[in-house]
Amino acid sequence: MPASSVALSICMAVSLRTIAVARNSLCLTSTATAAASPFTPSSPLAAVSFTPAAASRIRPLLSSLVASNKLSSNPRHSGIVSCEAFSSAAGLPTTAEPSEMDGIVPAVIVGGGRLGLAFEKMGLGSDVVVRRGEAIPADRDGPIIVCTRNDDLDAVVDATSPPRRNDLVFVQNGMLEPWMQTRGISEATQVLVYFAVAKLGESPVDGKTDLNPEGLTAASGKWASAIAKRLHLAGLSCKVLDFNEFKKPLLEKLIWISAFMLVGARHPRSSIGEVEKNYRDEVCSLIKELVAAASVEKGVVFDVGVEERLCAYARSVAHFPTAVKEFQWRNGWFYAISQKALASGKSDPCPLHTSWLRELGVI
Repeated sequence: MPASSVALSICMAVSLRTIAVARNSLCLTSTATAAASPFTPSSPLAAVSFTPAAASRIRPLLSSLVASNKLSSNPRHSGIVSCEAFSSAAGLPTTAEPSEMDGIVPAVIVGGGRLGLAFEKMGLGSDVVVRRGEAIPADRDGPIIVCTRNDDLDAVVDATSPPRRNDLVFVQNGMLEPWMQTRGISEATQVLVYFAVAKLGESPVDGKTDLNPEGLTAASGKWASAIAKRLHLAGLSCKVLDFNEFKKPLLEKLIWISAFMLVGARHPRSSIGEVEKNYRDEVCSLIKELVAAASVEKGVVFDVGVEERLCAYARSVAHFPTAVKEFQWRNGWFYAISQKALASGKSDPCPLHTSWLRELGVI
């Protein structure tokens, strides 16, 4: 029976005893007495499939749903609650149809850290995880999802056979385009990751904001649709964009990480949220400067409200620490624009940016 048509038979004049998790299925059992319920003690109240991320979150939510009367605790009110209604009340996605799950394209995942493990858990167990220094299989089809630091990217490309290099999927922050052109892999897929994995093995949390509740994660390239499907079936948002559509959100993410990390570094031990709250004027001034420079450099006209959008995202990841790192891929792109302008006798288009980099000893 498809997961979307499974129903929950709820008779909740009981206290929940356990919620057993087997794969992605949940089985609710109770300490009900025969007099209070048609169910015998410890009999299943319901069985329903959820995504792995949902399964890990369901235990505390069930108790709170009963306590808040979103699920009835009166045996006279027992009835049928659909998976969709239950997961809507819980704010959780139900598992997709089996045919949809079968459509997840098996991948090679490079990197066994937080993000690499998260992508593996979204699959069906047929992915291959490759760790540092290991060869990337040349005899498999499908995407090669690269979940490493930016400074390891050259080694990843070198370890990939030439015919497979356009199957690479890059999920790193920063401006990768010039490097991709140099390596001859301009057609490779890029993903702007706006979900966070706090600890190894934990489920990703979507970076939806009060201004963009539909989500901000986006993908572009050969395997964009396959990546989006994998994320959707894990309950995460992802838009599929063509190359030109992808430019603006890519630049906005670059501006966000370059601006917030630099301002945070000027105020030691400041989190992203503290930058947005306490140093908003500074970060917004820098954002405006970087937007103007990126617009001229790439011929892009940004949508109105960039500062507000980027500050909204900062609030959604308020606990993140700040530091200027991976300079070549982030702030270094804007500094190169400044150097090019100065070398041609023009004024620096990013004077704040350059000044603050110099203040911190980065340049």
